[in-house]
Amino acid sequence: MVLNQGLQQVWNYYMRYRSTNRTSFMQPKTFLKTLASIHFSLSAGLIAFAAFAYWKQGGFVAGIDSEDFFIYIVPIFAATGYFLGKTLYQKNIEKITREASLTSKLGKYQNASIIKYALAEGPALIALVAYYLKGNAMHLAIAAFLILYLFSQRPTKQKLLTELQLTAQEKEAL
Repeated sequence: MVLNQGLQQVWNYYMRYRSTNRTSFMQPKTFLKTLASIHFSLSAGLIAFAAFAYWKQGGFVAGIDSEDFFIYIVPIFAATGYFLGKTLYQKNIEKITREASLTSKLGKYQNASIIKYALAEGPALIALVAYYLKGNAMHLAIAAFLILYLFSQRPTKQKLLTELQLTAQEKEAL
């Protein structure tokens, strides 16, 4: 009986919390900090893994091993991730209408950004794993360029204002 009452209280608390905080992560004041935190986490994870891989590998090989299938896979994945990320991001941003609510615009912008980040992070991670396994400098260089690209995509208020079709009121809310 006591366990049932305890579970019912937890459930009621959860339902109250869920109904009042459903869109708290999309509040204009905290939106940019949240997206920047996601971006930082992805970038920091790649940098940490790159440092670990370099430390464990102890250097790199500049030659090309014809039996290393990563020589073909890594550049293809890197180019595909880069161009697909830019294309999908642009298409998703173009779908955001001026008439949509600010919360809707921010949600769609966040989705587009996360897709772009993931399509840069995935190939960079593959390149780092290839470097860790084979020690080829090309893999490390491709990973470094993808990490730099990902870092350059850091969300800022200025980028948000220029890429979204915001009204004057929405700009004020940010």
